[in-house]
Amino acid sequence: MVTLETPRLILRRWRDEDVAPMAAVNADPEVMRWIRDGSVRDGQQTRDGIRAWESEWESRGFGLFAVEIRSTGELAGFTGLSVPHFLPEVLPAVEVGWRLGRPHWGQGLATEAAVRFGFEERGLERIVSIAQVGNDASERIMVKLGMRPVRETVNPTSGRRVRVFALSSDQYGAR
Repeated sequence: MVTLETPRLILRRWRDEDVAPMAAVNADPEVMRWIRDGSVRDGQQTRDGIRAWESEWESRGFGLFAVEIRSTGELAGFTGLSVPHFLPEVLPAVEVGWRLGRPHWGQGLATEAAVRFGFEERGLERIVSIAQVGNDASERIMVKLGMRPVRETVNPTSGRRVRVFALSSDQYGAR
């Protein structure tokens, strides 16, 4: 069972009690604005998503971590690694992604550990991140991680334009 700890966070695998707080994050239209077609998700969709994320952990040895605030035990959302099957033109690839509830925005939480885990613990050669055009907050996080834009395209599942950023292990090591 993989768990990462930072001064502010515990990044861990998912628990049954995480469904309700993650469903609250997924039900916020502002949080979901830049996710696929912008639709919110209900409790069952959240439960199904968590099952899929856990399945990815089992099959690949990486996945999306539940982000827990150390000082309060509150679930803030997720961050971690996944394969961006929704965008076949970038495959093979591993994507770093995040989704946090609004009370946790702007605190640097999304950047704390997932990229380090990918390069240092899983030995990845390259990590990408994908954001819809206009999602300036996510692009700022990507730049903060040292990523550079490598292409702009259309997400075939939503029809929305996206930008793909990338960071190689060599670029990560030189930081």
